[in-house]
Amino acid sequence: MNEQAMHNIALAWFEAFNKHDLENLLALYDDEAVHYSPKLKIRHPETLGLIKGKEALRTWWQDAFDRIPSLHYDVTTLTANSQRVFMEYTRKVDGEADILVAEVLEISDSKITASRVYHG
Repeated sequence: MNEQAMHNIALAWFEAFNKHDLENLLALYDDEAVHYSPKLKIRHPETLGLIKGKEALRTWWQDAFDRIPSLHYDVTTLTANSQRVFMEYTRKVDGEADILVAEVLEISDSKITASRVYHG
């Protein structure tokens, strides 16, 4: 895929996430996609921070949207090549300090196959 197509997937990701539109968010992912997040490791230590498949992603994000209704990401940087998008964004939640986050999306055949979140 070209860089613009990769950027478009990342922008669609932010749009769906910020609307808490779980169906459109999940539609961007491959059925067997894997996701790593330090927040997963904290909230669900048994996962070691890693989940696999759309149903696990559905459960994870639905819980986040339910627990944190003001959760919103402001994108600051998107850098893409033909296989990955590196995203930097600010996690915003009412009443909490902003958190700078980086995430890498691996994309194949126009679907996210893996994502990895980095933050303090």
